[in-house]
Amino acid sequence: MNVLGLIPARGGSKGIPKKNLYPIMGKPLLQYTFDAARKSEYINQIMLSSEDAEIRDFASRCHIDTRYQRPEALATDEATTIDVVLDVLDWLEERNELPEVLVLLQPTSPLRTEQDIDQALKQFIEQNLDSLVAVHPMIEHPFKCLQQEEDGSWQFLAKPDKYVSRRQEYKNDYFAINGALYIVRPQWLRQHGNFVVESKTTLFEMTSVAGVDVDDLTDIFQVEAYLRMASKL
Repeated sequence: MNVLGLIPARGGSKGIPKKNLYPIMGKPLLQYTFDAARKSEYINQIMLSSEDAEIRDFASRCHIDTRYQRPEALATDEATTIDVVLDVLDWLEERNELPEVLVLLQPTSPLRTEQDIDQALKQFIEQNLDSLVAVHPMIEHPFKCLQQEEDGSWQFLAKPDKYVSRRQEYKNDYFAINGALYIVRPQWLRQHGNFVVESKTTLFEMTSVAGVDVDDLTDIFQVEAYLRMASKL
């Protein structure tokens, strides 16, 4: 089975300049995803989507497929991930290289391991799924989260069937999409125009640590702390 690991990494970033190449424990952020994808037992092709010459050069030196170059129009803040991926699929189909399964691996998830990737792919293949997304239990439970309206009124995002006073009694079936990995069949993605469709996409549960998404320096400090701790175990 042809399984493509697609890594989207544009050059621009609002929070951290050149975020995808920002050094974390001596390695560029992007390399953590390269390493995990390369160690996967299921992924047999790894491709980069980037418009940035420096990122493309680094990926090439890491032996990542950089033949595809993202158009500048798809490297803006307004461009969606779906548009980016569909453009790659069109490019591959023109060359008769369309994969059977596509795994989207965003480089902002450096703590997502090859074990996470392979467990998700194993489930995807064995259950003959069309779409799967990584999630982790919500850090802030919806029973404690509020939604405020324009008039100042507010309501809880979710309410228990009866009064609950202890967190241990909360339901544990609330999850957040963490962006660490999306798995989909290309034809399904084209049909639905999204990786995640309610009641159709299968959820793959990860730990909140593995699902950490790097957006700013605070997240980088958190990742480095986890890596230092793991190195001492």
